[in-house]
Amino acid sequence: MALSASDLPAIYSLLTNSMSQDESVRKPSEAALSQSESRPGFCSCLMEVITAQDLASQVDVRLMASVYFKNSINRYWRNRRDSGRFLFRISGEEKTHLRQRLLSYLREENNKIAEMLAVLISKIARFDYPREWPELFSVLSQQLQSADVLTSHRIFMILFRTLKELSTKRLTADQRTFAERDVQTILHGFSTISQSYNTNALEHHHDELRLICERWFLCLKIIRQLIISGFQSDSKCIQEIRPVKEVSPVLLSAIQSFLPHYLSFRTSYPKFGEFTKKACTKLMKVLVAIQGRHPYSFGDKSVLPHVMDFCLNKITDPEPDLLTFEEFLIQCMVMVKCILQCREYKPSLTGRVMDENGVTLEQMKKNFSSAVGGIVVSLLPNDRIVLLCNILIRRYFVLTAGDLEEWYQNPEAFHHEQDMIQWTEKLRPCAEALYIVLFENYSQLLGPVVVSILQEAMNSCPNSVTDITPGLLLKDAAYGATAYVYYELSNYLNFKDWFNGALSLELSNDHPNMRIVHRKVAIILGHWVSEIKDDTKRPVYCALIKLLQERDLSVRLAACRALCLHIEDANFLQRDFSDLLPICWDSCFKLVEEVVEFDSKVQVLNLISVLIGYVNEVIPFANKLVDFFQKIWEESSGESLLQIQLLIALRNFVVALGYQSPMCYNMLLPILKIGIDIDGPDEINLLEDSMMLWEATLSHAPAMVPQLLEYFPCLVQITERSFDHLQVSANILESYIVLGGTEFLRMHASNVAALLDLIVGNVKDRGLISFLPIIDILIQCFPSEVPPLISSTLQKLVVVCLSRGDEHNPSRTAVKASSAAILARVLVMNTNYLGQLTSDHSLSLILQNASVTVEENILLCLVDTWLDQVDNASSIQRKTFGFALSIILTLRLPQVLDKLDQILSVCTSVIMGVNDDLTEEESRSDSFKDYYRSSRSEADGTVPSKEFRKRQIKYADPINQMSLENSVRENLQTCAALHGESFNTAMGRMHPSALAQLKQALKMQ
Repeated sequence: MALSASDLPAIYSLLTNSMSQDESVRKPSEAALSQSESRPGFCSCLMEVITAQDLASQVDVRLMASVYFKNSINRYWRNRRDSGRFLFRISGEEKTHLRQRLLSYLREENNKIAEMLAVLISKIARFDYPREWPELFSVLSQQLQSADVLTSHRIFMILFRTLKELSTKRLTADQRTFAERDVQTILHGFSTISQSYNTNALEHHHDELRLICERWFLCLKIIRQLIISGFQSDSKCIQEIRPVKEVSPVLLSAIQSFLPHYLSFRTSYPKFGEFTKKACTKLMKVLVAIQGRHPYSFGDKSVLPHVMDFCLNKITDPEPDLLTFEEFLIQCMVMVKCILQCREYKPSLTGRVMDENGVTLEQMKKNFSSAVGGIVVSLLPNDRIVLLCNILIRRYFVLTAGDLEEWYQNPEAFHHEQDMIQWTEKLRPCAEALYIVLFENYSQLLGPVVVSILQEAMNSCPNSVTDITPGLLLKDAAYGATAYVYYELSNYLNFKDWFNGALSLELSNDHPNMRIVHRKVAIILGHWVSEIKDDTKRPVYCALIKLLQERDLSVRLAACRALCLHIEDANFLQRDFSDLLPICWDSCFKLVEEVVEFDSKVQVLNLISVLIGYVNEVIPFANKLVDFFQKIWEESSGESLLQIQLLIALRNFVVALGYQSPMCYNMLLPILKIGIDIDGPDEINLLEDSMMLWEATLSHAPAMVPQLLEYFPCLVQITERSFDHLQVSANILESYIVLGGTEFLRMHASNVAALLDLIVGNVKDRGLISFLPIIDILIQCFPSEVPPLISSTLQKLVVVCLSRGDEHNPSRTAVKASSAAILARVLVMNTNYLGQLTSDHSLSLILQNASVTVEENILLCLVDTWLDQVDNASSIQRKTFGFALSIILTLRLPQVLDKLDQILSVCTSVIMGVNDDLTEEESRSDSFKDYYRSSRSEADGTVPSKEFRKRQIKYADPINQMSLENSVRENLQTCAALHGESFNTAMGRMHPSALAQLKQALKMQ
């Protein structure tokens, strides 16, 4: 039954009671409102409550009504189906009434209600515009023409919300409609508002001006939304976006209007001064966004020259007041950097893509690029480029008094702010980023300029100077400039001469003020690592170790970063660094004790991890490292990022210790246990690195220890939760099998079976390939115990072998061949069990459920698979197939004779192949025997590696030890005895050449 005006008091009462603190009052009211939602007229009643003049003061009730209205739009505005039947929806008549009512009520004084009304209109517009509500924007535009400040503010709020909502629609037609909105009215409103300030008005009407400020920001947001989201990027569509040329000059003009008032407003009218500051910054950000979205349209001669020239002038010759306006200068630098870096303004390297008219898109891009490139060239003559480079280095690179005070108060925090801050957040990093791009574009011009600045700075400030003078600060800036562009500047500056003649001498001055230069020397040594020749590496290493021992934490942390870069360098000379290791370790341990910042600890830990991974002499420092790791782990509780870095370092430590790693087990194993606990608080952050540490620990363990044996169930739990770590899990399982042997299987047989059953049949082929070799090793090591234990897994492998799949998929082929080889090994090493497995009725049901049709004995179907897969198998798998097929010859089944020709052909091929590879195999075998004998003859205490154990297992493999030739010969005789004349008939069907090859392989001639 529909609601009407007579129901308004009841709806109002329910809304009021729904906010009651008394649950006995609130709950029934909420239930009644919920039931009313699906009644016609409910939204109309809510609209009357929201707009009622006599309820203007009852904001909470009106807000609640607007919330129910919004929910009703989401639920009932569109047609919805449930099980094929239409559910309730708001009627077309009521929708029309609501849309008209909303557009007629724009001058809402309460800001919260106004925001909700804007949301309601935007939600409806998402569904109805433009088909059912084509007049939306025209009505808003008309009302904007004659609106007062409050009404125009509300209209702009509605426009912004609506355009933002429409911009998220992803259908092509919706995006085209969004792009076709006319922005002229909005632009007019923007230009009017941007010029509405005068100092007299600021003396009065503060509330009205506050609304104008808010309206202005809404208008700017709308323009950005239209230009950025309303059009496909012109770099993709290669079409001019006309509004870019209309909007950008207006934005630039607004900046030029506001900027002169920046300082005067700050002192006289702080609130409006803050608005002016924010407005100028946001305007420039919008221009940057437009350039990034529509580079070709922005490159028009009516836009780019004016914006670029304005930004360059503000950077190189700012008004005195503007130097304090860092946020705006940053955006000017960002704009210039984006233009210099823009790939669309450089020669096009795209291929030839034809459009309908036969003109290549490549040529269109080249035309755009050529035109814009000419504009950029005209804006940046050589003298202006040199001036910009000089200004960046001499003005913006130089440390300020505030910087020095910050450094003095907290060197550690200062280092991280300079080292890790986003380049768009601070003026100096932004200037450095612009300088790097400028140098990349004009390296031949600027190379001599930078070297000249460097020479001037070094001459004006000798290394004996200790006072913080302008000359010292300029030298620091010049050093920074040379550090950042080492890859280009090396053509103009000889590092060896520079280091010996200046940089190394700087370090001889230990005055506290020299920390400024010392830090920059450390940065230079890190950046120039690829340009340092072998004859200079040793003194550079010594310099960095000296810097690592300085008193200032900022200098030491910079040296720490530089040392990492040198040690990781492909040309790192360990022989020149070895004697420096003791003092390097001690310096690292001291540094990590002194720093307090999280980022500092990570940085030092990273250096320690790199040292462990890249130098050989770790064992002499092992005890100190164990104590260090223990202490850091205890202090890192709750700091998962630091713990991740610690786990990486521990992995490197275990690898470096090799088979002496048990010396760190007291520290290592408790940490490992925490990391692989899936119920631990930091499991999501630590698990991956803990798994890799677990793998390394097992791979370098000389023997299995009880604690490691106890951890194995965690592998099953981890795999049950996720298949994200399959390769590492396979390596861990292999290590347990190889290292733990019989004891491992005795303790964890059920866990092993559960793990394999979980993997096989549930992971994709690429993941399964990692585990199939492990199953093969397991069966090889325990041929009697394992097959019955993993019967479910083996049944799944039978399904894999007999399923028809994509035979051209390499992964599928590899999985099928490996699965077939595993089943062949079971037949060879536990013949009776495979017979039981293939005759089990449950396997037939599994095959049936998998839609695998089996027309004969399952074992004979496997024979067909072995025959098919022999060409896809490795040499050991081929030999396994040969033995399995040889055993098939002994079966008292007449179908064997039907396959006799193929079986013998494959066996012949395998035997002949084995003979062809005999020399190589014997060589490998002899080498292994020598290694095996030597390891046994060495003194007690020699530890066989995991790889040695694996080779030992391979060498002991019965399939490697037995002769396939003898097996086939003997089983062929058995087959003849079993089948008599039928055997002779089958042999008679063999091709004479195939028979001759068989006799040759079996040496029967």
